[in-house]
Amino acid sequence: MSNKRILLAEDDNNLGTLLKSYLAAKNYETTLFINGSLALEGFAKKSFDLCILDIMMPEMDGLTLAKEIRLTNPDIPIIFLTAKNQKDDVIEGFISGADDYVTKPFSMEELLYRIEAIMRRTKNMVMNKKEESYAIGTYSFDTLNQMLVYNHQPTKLTTKEAELLELLCRHKNEILERNFALKTIWIDDNYFNARSMDVYITRLRKYLSNDPAVKILNVHGKGYKLIC
Repeated sequence: MSNKRILLAEDDNNLGTLLKSYLAAKNYETTLFINGSLALEGFAKKSFDLCILDIMMPEMDGLTLAKEIRLTNPDIPIIFLTAKNQKDDVIEGFISGADDYVTKPFSMEELLYRIEAIMRRTKNMVMNKKEESYAIGTYSFDTLNQMLVYNHQPTKLTTKEAELLELLCRHKNEILERNFALKTIWIDDNYFNARSMDVYITRLRKYLSNDPAVKILNVHGKGYKLIC
């Protein structure tokens, strides 16, 4: 399988070269550009899977570059890399099309974690095209409206409940790995998010309790399995 390709726009040559080498060691094919104008030209000539853009760059800043990139490819993930950390700068970054925002100084491991989290979400969107509905035993699950229906009686789900139930449906009668579910929905598999997911699993079991053939099983040390 070919490596994922990253466009890196960073005018600090030392940091840019260091990042490029680090990402290459992690199997990311990274192309470095030292200003926004060159990055935009490079983006037009080659396909990329993700962009890492410094905000403060000569000739074209990262915010403008992101807007130009979005005109060509509205779906490509963008991470802003900058020394700025003011609230207004963060908001402007997301308005310009950021999927994530990392402030300097940062650890290489943190950046890699954020890249991998975004790549997982992108892969899931491509590989798991959203189904409009699922049959779960005698229930029907309307994913678009986040509605679970039993015997013509609808239950409106929260966004997290709907996302988790949809993920279980995609892996119906298979093991849904706990960490995979956490990182897909909550992005971070820390203790607090894990406890939160347990609460949502309990809620889903209650919603599905009218059909004894439908069960969400705990698979010790691995995750959950939706049986129906």
